[in-house]
Amino acid sequence: MVRTQGFHPCNRSSILRRATKEEKNMTKKILYIDMDGVLVDLNTQMKLMSGLPQNEKYKGSPDHIPGVFRDPLPYENCIEAVNKLYDSDKYDMFIATSAPWGNPQSATDKRYWIEKHFGRMFHKKLILTHRKDLLVGDYLIDDRPTMNGAGEFKGELLDFGWNYMKKKWNKYYAWDTVLDYLL
Repeated sequence: MVRTQGFHPCNRSSILRRATKEEKNMTKKILYIDMDGVLVDLNTQMKLMSGLPQNEKYKGSPDHIPGVFRDPLPYENCIEAVNKLYDSDKYDMFIATSAPWGNPQSATDKRYWIEKHFGRMFHKKLILTHRKDLLVGDYLIDDRPTMNGAGEFKGELLDFGWNYMKKKWNKYYAWDTVLDYLL
């Protein structure tokens, strides 16, 4: 056994355990998952909340309604699909989402939504950004390739769900198509 300054023999197993975990994470592909339109049915939530009299002032900016991001429904099969990706142990997974600048509460609401639906799976793995082109990784699952730099992401963009700009389904129109490709 080689001793180095600061080395203590009692810590050997914990040092080796950490190194093994870090090495394992280095071999995993990095996967970013957008929230709105991918995990979260935000359009339905905005329509519901926009119809309330107290939210009339947010007409034209429904994403600024306080609480709109707190408890929208998840998309069909998304929770199960994300759990399968996680259980595959092939990916180091992160949530990469933007939060409307005019609704600062949305960042907190998104974090609570993630914790409610995924527990600690994404603990300290939430990235709030309006510049997804700056992310470094292998895959980005996003529904709007022309927004927030998603189209310039350096890895592979998996166009998900309904494309509101082109009024058509993207290549990965549902979570089973994502699983077929990534697993």
